[in-house]
Amino acid sequence: MDERQLRVLRELGELGSVTAVAEALRVTPSAISQQLRLLQRSIPVPLTERAGRRLVLTPAGEALADAAIGVEAALARARHTIDAYVDEPAGTVSLAAFHSGAAAFFPLLLRRLRAAGSPRLALHDEDVAQAGFPPLTRAYDLVLAHRLDHAPPWPRTATATPLLREPLDIALPAGHPLAARDALTAHDVADQPWITVHDGFPLLATVEAIAAAAGRRVDVVHRVNEIAVVAEVVAAGGGVALMPRWTSRPHPDVTLRPLAGIEAHRHIDVLHRPERTARRAVRTVLGELVAAAEVIRSRGHG
Repeated sequence: MDERQLRVLRELGELGSVTAVAEALRVTPSAISQQLRLLQRSIPVPLTERAGRRLVLTPAGEALADAAIGVEAALARARHTIDAYVDEPAGTVSLAAFHSGAAAFFPLLLRRLRAAGSPRLALHDEDVAQAGFPPLTRAYDLVLAHRLDHAPPWPRTATATPLLREPLDIALPAGHPLAARDALTAHDVADQPWITVHDGFPLLATVEAIAAAAGRRVDVVHRVNEIAVVAEVVAAGGGVALMPRWTSRPHPDVTLRPLAGIEAHRHIDVLHRPERTARRAVRTVLGELVAAAEVIRSRGHG
């Protein structure tokens, strides 16, 4: 049995005929009869009987019709609860982000959502390879993810909202001879010791493109994913690295220089399952992420 069948039975008990029920529910009499037949299949005793030319409820039908009132009331309360949950502006929204994205976006979000009635944030850091971001949408409302320009697009199972297309620069110790140049080529940096991310993580493919353009393998001496740690290793003379231009914190002993001749950008996107944005609170946080991206971009161009 389902809600529609119980509704038909209840209306039949109150209105007294299939025709009257069809008119009340704005369907055909045959549709009403079909619903009654389907309901009867799931009940071991007769629910209706003929009284002359009229179809009336049996005692079992009347008992089930009375129970249908409670079912409809419970469903109405459930719908009201869901509607309130969906429309709640201050509901909790879970957001996961890779490390440098978290460092750039989380403080901005927390400051922008301080007002009473704003969504409550539940923030998480997730350091995963590119393929690991879409599965995170099962656990979190929103997932801040990044991928390189030439990387495969996000799967269709996740909705992606673009935030930034961020340049990737070469990070050098401040006193390095190459720091005096305005821009660097693959040949300039291929013979340097390198600090890169682990296999499978964004940025590594650009290092491989540098090696291909220079016609030689680069010497990878350190593998570090956390951008802040990379900056400290670069500052200490541990090698050169790729570093995002806008979302990495400036370091007094690190100089960033653009890379010429190679497309070096990463996309920062918000991933989510389509049904998550049915909630008003999630839509609010998504809008604030877009606004925060504009702030980060403007800082970088400032």
